[in-house]
Amino acid sequence: MILEMKVPSPGESIKEVEIATWLVKDGDYVEKDQAIAEVDSDKATLELPAEMSGIITLKAEEGDAVAVGAVVCLIDTDGVKPAGDAPAAPAAEAPKAEAPKAEVKAEAPKAAPAPAATYATGAPSPAARKILDEKNIAPATVSGTGKGGRITKDDAVNAVPSMGTPTGGNRGSERTKLSMLRRKVAERLVAAKNETAMLTTFNEVNMTPINQIRNEYKDAFKAKHGGLGLGYMSFFTKAVTRALQLYPDVNSMMDGDYKIAYDFADISIAVSGPKGLMVPVVRNAENLTFRGVEAEIKRLALRARDGQITVDDMTGGTFTITNGGVFGSMLSTPIINPPQSGILGMHNIIERPIAVNGKVEIHPMMYVALSYDHRIIDGRESVGFLVAVKEALENPLELLMNGDAKRALEL
Repeated sequence: MILEMKVPSPGESIKEVEIATWLVKDGDYVEKDQAIAEVDSDKATLELPAEMSGIITLKAEEGDAVAVGAVVCLIDTDGVKPAGDAPAAPAAEAPKAEAPKAEVKAEAPKAAPAPAATYATGAPSPAARKILDEKNIAPATVSGTGKGGRITKDDAVNAVPSMGTPTGGNRGSERTKLSMLRRKVAERLVAAKNETAMLTTFNEVNMTPINQIRNEYKDAFKAKHGGLGLGYMSFFTKAVTRALQLYPDVNSMMDGDYKIAYDFADISIAVSGPKGLMVPVVRNAENLTFRGVEAEIKRLALRARDGQITVDDMTGGTFTITNGGVFGSMLSTPIINPPQSGILGMHNIIERPIAVNGKVEIHPMMYVALSYDHRIIDGRESVGFLVAVKEALENPLELLMNGDAKRALEL
């Protein structure tokens, strides 16, 4: 029986996908549920499993855009799985022939050495050669003005390296088509720049209080919660959800002439996956504990890393957090993740001198940036929101843990 395999729908709004990679070749025998292809939608990369076992015939090429429901391959379920080829018997070792005795050949007469280039034959003088070597200029590219075409010191001083002729090194290039996901990301980022009144405000956070809590409790937290780490993201997520409750306009978005406000906080967390930037969503983050936030971020990050992230995992966020600090970024202006109205950018932590109670002290500091849509969020709300995030991060015990770190960390 010939089974027609059609493209399943990755989501309600997706009408077309792209064949990113065939994981099998035409004519291969495939097992049921074996991954046979990776397909890109404008939201995620998904694996396409074989519906039955049999011999596969491909009906689309890599890079082809195919409609949802279109046939991409055929599987002959009557096809027989090929038996493994028996290993070839080792060939009998051929008897070694006696090595022929080397014949004594008369030594060929040596060619007379070519005459060495001299100052008189046009080669540069020692002074000129030194100058040319310092400029990395080949003498053959310089026209001498001395007697007999000799390269003088003045010729070497006036010589200019050729700017248009490559002298070595690779100069190759490669043209590859962007994946559908990457094209959609590019389209959304350009739209965010062109269709929003995006503005960025900055502040800095003293990370000493968070570091003190992490240093004191991270080992106990890891032991109590099955190896789960106590990272910075749980503190930032809790600080953001608190600030969103204080400044609800930051947790809203534009819909034509209307503003949609949310009484929940679905926080999109930007993570780097094998297919590029992914932004899975932590649902109802305002109700999660520190352990709950860390567990959900870890689960989503592993799914992104393993290529198992789905459209549903990345749909519906109301605010985004992105951490460029893991790559060493000191300061940036993150781009809004539309249709959201705000995104918080984290950066690397660097010890810097700051004034504390009239004295200079060294503390681990982080710059934070809030990019927001000025059409819906005013300066008062944006600055107030970022200050609220800063206050919570610099006083986490009181503002995020109700004065009891052990209870907040479920220890």
